Formats: sequence, C-alpha cells, structure tokens
Amino acid sequence: MLAAATSVKLSPASAAATTKLTFKPIHLPPLPKAGPRPLSLSARPLYRQLPFMAATRDDRAASTAPPAATADGARPVETAAGPRAKIGVYFATWWALNVIFNIYNKKVLNAFPYPWLTSTLSLAAGSAIMLASWATKIAEAPQTDLDFWKALSPVAIAHTIGHVAATVSMAKVAVSFTHIIKSGEPAFSVLVSRFFLGEHFPAPVYFSLLPIIGGCALAAVTELNFNMTGFMGAMISNLAFVFRNIFSKKGMKGKSVSGMNYYACLSMLSLVILLPFAFAMEGPKVWAAGWQNAVAEIGPNFVWWVAAQSVFYHLYNQVSYMSLDEISPLTFSVGNTMKRISVIVASIIIFHTPVQPINALGAAIAILGTFIYSQAKQ
Repeated sequence: MLAAATSVKLSPASAAATTKLTFKPIHLPPLPKAGPRPLSLSARPLYRQLPFMAATRDDRAASTAPPAATADGARPVETAAGPRAKIGVYFATWWALNVIFNIYNKKVLNAFPYPWLTSTLSLAAGSAIMLASWATKIAEAPQTDLDFWKALSPVAIAHTIGHVAATVSMAKVAVSFTHIIKSGEPAFSVLVSRFFLGEHFPAPVYFSLLPIIGGCALAAVTELNFNMTGFMGAMISNLAFVFRNIFSKKGMKGKSVSGMNYYACLSMLSLVILLPFAFAMEGPKVWAAGWQNAVAEIGPNFVWWVAAQSVFYHLYNQVSYMSLDEISPLTFSVGNTMKRISVIVASIIIFHTPVQPINALGAAIAILGTFIYSQAKQ
C-alpha cells in the first residue's frame, strides 16, 4: 500500500493548478502619525503640552498599552479604577481649593475693599511659592528663552485684566452672582471666535448659547443686590479670559512647558504688569489706612485671611493646570462646570446670600447651558 501511494503521480492539470496557488498580499491602512493634540479656545490647555512627570509615564507605558486616541487626538477618559480614583482626587482637590479661595477672598474684600492690592497679593504669593520650589529643587525649573516671554506677554496682559476684573466684581456683588455671570464665558468665546477669527461652529454649539445668555440675563435682572460695577467686572473678566485663550493659542504653539510651570511664569509676568497699575489706582496711603481699619475691626485673623486667599488662589489654579496633563479636555470642561456649582452653593450657604426662586432658576439654566455647550463643542 505504501508503494502504491508513492507511485501515484499528479496529472499535468493538477500540477499546474497546484503551482498557481499563490496568496495576494494584504495592504493595511497606514497608522496615523502621532502629533500634538489640537487646541481649541474653550477646553484645551493654554500651552503645548508635554507629559507631566514624563519618566513615570514612560515606565507605565512600557508595561501597559495606552488607550486609543479619539478622532481629535484627545485621550478618552480612562475606565480603570486607579486612573478614575486619580481623576477624582484631582477634581476634589481643585473644587475644595477653589471654594476655600472664594470664601477667604470675599471675607478679605468685605473688610478691605481694595481689589487691586488683593489681586496683586494673590499673584505675588504664587510667584514666591514657585520661585522657592525651583530654588529648592522641589519642582524642576522650566527652560525658557526670550521668545517664550514675548509670546507669553499678551497672554499675561489678558490674564491680568481678567483677574483684576473678577476681583472687582467679587468686591461689589455676592460670590454666587459673580460666578453665575462668569458661567457665560462660553458665549463670549464663540462670538469672539466667530466674528474676530472667522471660525465656524456646528449648530448645536450656537443653540447651547441660548440657555447660557438667557440664564445669565434672568439671574442679573432678579439679583437682589445688583451692582453695575460688579456686573461689568464679571463681564470684562469673561472677555479678557477669552482673549487670553486666543493669544495663547496663537503665540504659544511649539512652547514646551508643563502646566504647573506655565502657570507659574504667567503669574510672575502678570505680577510685573499689575504692580504699577495697583499703585496708581489705590496706592500705599489708601492701603495703610484700610489695613488698620480691617485689623481693628476683625483682629489678627484678618492677616490669616489675606494669606489664605493669596495662597489658595495659586494652589487652585496650579491644580487646575496640572489636571490638564492628566485628563481629557471634555472631562476638564465638565469638571469646570461642576466647580462653579460647588462655589455658588457653598457661598450661598456660608454667606447666607438671599436668593429668590426665579434667581436660582436663572443660575440653573445658565449652568446647564454651559454643560450643554461643553458637550456640543466636543
């Protein structure tokens, strides 16, 4: 039987068919090239992002496959328990620091109504903290050059205007009202981008502006302690921060600075810009008299209030910039909306701010519109 099997020969047709059996190569589409994530006005960081603590991430990437990027290059929110807990810690810290800052800032302004000096002290405290961190090697100092500071200058000017305007608003009206008006910043962002930069947005983005504008208007009309200076301060702050984002988007491309160091440099340059205006608008004589009155009325605790509002202002901003290195822009936008809710609710409870139902409805509509905007924008 074995001999019979070995004696079998293929016919010529079978042999030809056998020799023609070939496999065609499969051409797979090329993998997308890696590149920097695109920026947008509302939800992208104000700097070209390098991974924070890059060495740690490289080690982690060697053992765990990274999640796939979305269409616009942004990372999706991780679903593992560890990263979720980390994001939760960032959000909880960010919100808590922001609430504490707003409480102490309002206490200081109630006793010492000089927003130009208060704004200056906030920037000075942050600058001192970061200089000490760099000097002691707690944080690595950024590698910057003259071009970096030139590109940062318009960003710092807009940041200074927005910071001072928000502080002026806080000095004149309730904390909750300031933050309700500041929730209208997306409307300024879309309108400025559309009419000054020629950018176009999908219809849902425009429709999301209706509840934002309507809610802010309803809250302003029904505010019991309405003050035009406070209202205009919040509006100017919105506009200034929008232009800050525009200048950053145009001028900071290619600048490789981490979020923490970027905000530190921004604070230092803003402090240099603000100092001469603070002296011109208020001055040492006014500050000295106001300081004595505040200490006589409040006692030594007033000094602690000033220190607390200055330090917590820097810390909450630093954590928010650092969180941009860890979470997606959409997650950051949602967190920013929830942060405003926490500040509004906490300030109403602590300062016993009288709120009418129609006023609360306007605030809720505006904040809901901000949330819808963040979803539509992404």
